[in-house]
Amino acid sequence: MTEIRFVKNRNPKTKPKDKELGFGRYYTDHMFVMDYEDGRGWYDPRIIPYGPFEVEPAAMVFHYGQAVFEGVKAYWDQNGEPVSFRPFENIKRLNRSAKRLCIPTLDEDLVWKGLKKLLEIEKDWIPKAEGTSLYIRPLIIATDVSLGVRPSHTYRLFILLSPVGAYYEEGMKPIRIYVTDEYVRAAQGGAGFAKTAGNYAISLYAAEEARKKGCTQVLWLDAKEHRYVEEVGTMNIFFKIDNVLITAPLSGGTILGGVTRDSVITLAKEMGYPVEERPLSIQEVFDAHAAGKLDEVFGTGTAAVISPVGVLNWNDRIIEINGGKTGALSQKLFDRITAIQCGKEPDSHGWIERV
Repeated sequence: MTEIRFVKNRNPKTKPKDKELGFGRYYTDHMFVMDYEDGRGWYDPRIIPYGPFEVEPAAMVFHYGQAVFEGVKAYWDQNGEPVSFRPFENIKRLNRSAKRLCIPTLDEDLVWKGLKKLLEIEKDWIPKAEGTSLYIRPLIIATDVSLGVRPSHTYRLFILLSPVGAYYEEGMKPIRIYVTDEYVRAAQGGAGFAKTAGNYAISLYAAEEARKKGCTQVLWLDAKEHRYVEEVGTMNIFFKIDNVLITAPLSGGTILGGVTRDSVITLAKEMGYPVEERPLSIQEVFDAHAAGKLDEVFGTGTAAVISPVGVLNWNDRIIEINGGKTGALSQKLFDRITAIQCGKEPDSHGWIERV
């Protein structure tokens, strides 16, 4: 069995107060690291003090973008035990992303073993205030020193931990979304289903345009016809039309298979709502609103769990959903998932992993 080395940080940091957290501002004392080399495989799993890496300017990640990552969370449950929500699904998705970018896949059990040990060491960094959590960021980068256009022969995996505050500091407020039919995020046959750094880089320009229009995020349409809704910049998206929950299908390979998305589909079906994973045009969404049948719109993702949408702006046609208020189903799903995460409701699906 592979052993995981541990190098203790002799200069631990002062932990921030829960009210100071924000998102991605603080990092724990240690991180998990593992390296890869062709012919040797993944080797030397270790937990070491958090700190900078020395990476050469010619490292291939900087030039050709071989980088994939994940986002997971750990919490305290109501019994005072540290837990994580569906981490194996994120590890599996990391491997799917890696495969698409010609990055060697990982031993999923070894990654969980390393992450679990890291969480055991750093559990005192998990904040305790309601809505807070310890954000987990696994990342793989290409480290070969070469300007040749090819897959790297060496890689590094590292996992960072960051205590984060409640996503909704003043309650769950609906956001404004800008629908772009000028720019595209991903096309069929591309890497839209992979959680790779380049997908986020390509989204930034449209996101800045959205902000200028007073919107929080961008809703992307399909690359071929610029008609069908796909996903929002940092989350999958759902539309409740005439009491049916609709979201874009994964079959096209252009959207991320979100873990929260999957959880929402499972729970909504249990709650008796019909769920359709199918192409949905933006025109159909606006027509449903005009007919009084667009009940709710919400996004799903690790950071916020559920993000209700209050306004859609498409070619300066602006519609308000549910009076700009959080819908009943959005609130129910948020309450249900967070209750499962903290142990207030039974985990009938085996989603919780204890640290």
